[in-house]
This record gives sequence, structure tokens and C-alpha cells, in this order.
Amino acid sequence: MKARFLCFFIALTTIFCAFSQSQSSAQWRYIEKYKDMAIDQMHRYQIPASITLAQGLCESGAGQSRLAREAHNHFGIKVGTGWSGPYIVMADDRPDDRFRKYKNDAESFEDHSRFLKNNQRYRPLFQLKPTDYKGWAHGLKKCGYATNPNYAPMLIGMIERYNLTQFDSQRGGRLHRNGASESTFYAEHIVYRVNKSYMIIANSADSWERISEETGVSVRKLLKYNERPKGSRVQAGDFIYLEKKRTKGDKSLKGIPHSVQPGESLYDIAQRYGVRLKNIYKLNALSPDYTPQVGDLIWLR
Repeated sequence: MKARFLCFFIALTTIFCAFSQSQSSAQWRYIEKYKDMAIDQMHRYQIPASITLAQGLCESGAGQSRLAREAHNHFGIKVGTGWSGPYIVMADDRPDDRFRKYKNDAESFEDHSRFLKNNQRYRPLFQLKPTDYKGWAHGLKKCGYATNPNYAPMLIGMIERYNLTQFDSQRGGRLHRNGASESTFYAEHIVYRVNKSYMIIANSADSWERISEETGVSVRKLLKYNERPKGSRVQAGDFIYLEKKRTKGDKSLKGIPHSVQPGESLYDIAQRYGVRLKNIYKLNALSPDYTPQVGDLIWLR
């Protein structure tokens, strides 16, 4: 019985880990795709771009929900009064709830901004500072945007996990994490926050020297933070940390191991979760000559 239960647990955990990894990738893609749209809405309607992106991520399942795919509805806005356009029927509070259907994603973002700006019950939100994302998150819940009691913490968690406040600069660009003004480099890169550590995803134009010059982090420290040897090269798609990684994974990973995927190394896993490679060896009591096999479970905390 114990053996069967263990096999079931491992299989279930493997499925959950694969789902979590795909979800995380979907969220990064969503941010890349819609960040400029959110910034544009912020400048025209004074709604923090971080809030717009967080709501879009949560309400649309990072663009993967049926509502987003079939109706371009990223914010779960129902028909309500004053809407004479097309709609789609889906179960929510009731089995036959009607949700607004848009021609494209841009129309959804525009309608979301107008929905908040022109609705009297959301008026108190526009008295908040544009950088007060926590005030906006709690205000949206208080004003009745969603019935989920954890809606505010959910938005705040999304903003902080992906460092979405970088898009709230009133100058229309993103700020470097230490407050420096935006350059071409920051127009090309999103500064993510993984396991409380800042990182970027490299592109084909990047080198250690370029990243160092633009971020102010020395090449020596970049190599150290990313556990890379001197003389190694940056490849497009590499996760490059701008500060030390953590000794263990995020609290959300407690009791949830990572299932090794085809072609994945321990270093890939360390970079993906923002955990130091040497600590992964320690946490899993692995020998120096260990070679990961597909399906192996790697504990991160």
C-alpha cells in the first residue's frame, strides 16, 4: 500500500511540476507581449501598468483561458449595463454569465481602463499615488472588482514575483532596479524577480561586458552570481542574475520537487529557480559525478 501511494505521489508531483513550469513560462511570455500595451494605458488613464499586467495575468490565466482565447477578454469583465457589443456565455457566479467579447486584445485593454476610469465606485483608486500598487490591489478588492477574498494578495504576489513595478515609471520607460534611467538595454530586457533575486533573460546581442556596463554589476560579480567560469559566453535565452541567488527555493516550493525534463541539467534548474547550484547538491545529497535523468525529482528547499 505504501509503495503504491508513493508511486501515485511521485506521478502526481511530476505532473504538478510540469504544469507549474509551463505556467511560469506562459507568464513571462504574457509580460513580454503585453507590457507596452499596459504602459500605454497607464499614460492615458493613470492606472499603474503593474496593476493592469497583474490583473491580466490572473484573470486570463496568462492569456490561456477560454475567455482570453475566444473573446480576447483579459480582465473577466461581464456585459453589465452600457454594453451593446457581442458577448460570450460562460459559467462563473451563474452557469449562464455573459462576458464581453472584443475584436482584439488591444480593445480589451482599452475597455478595462475605461471600465475603471468611468465607474464611480473605482474613483477612490485614482486618488492613490501611481506607485502605490498595494493600495490599488486592496482598493480593487474593496470596490468589488472580484469576489475572491485573496484577490489583493494574489495581485501583489504577481507584481512582486515578476517585478512588474519596473513598468510604472511615469517617464514611459522602465527604471533600472537601482533607479538609473532607461537605456536601449532596458528597452530590450525585462528585469524579472525570481526567488527574490533580480535577473534578466539574455538576447543575442548580450555579453558579460555589455550587461556589466548597463547594469553596473562587474563582470567578476556576474560570473560569480551565475556560477559561470571565466571565459564562458552569454547565450540568447540564458538567465543572468544581477545579484546573489538564494540558498534554497521559494517557500511555495516546500514539499514540491522539480521533475527533470529532457536535456535539462542541474545548472539549468538552479538558474530557473534562482538557487545556488552547490546548495542543490547539498539539499539532495548528490555526489559530484551525479548526472540527472529525465523524471528525477530535485528538491529545492
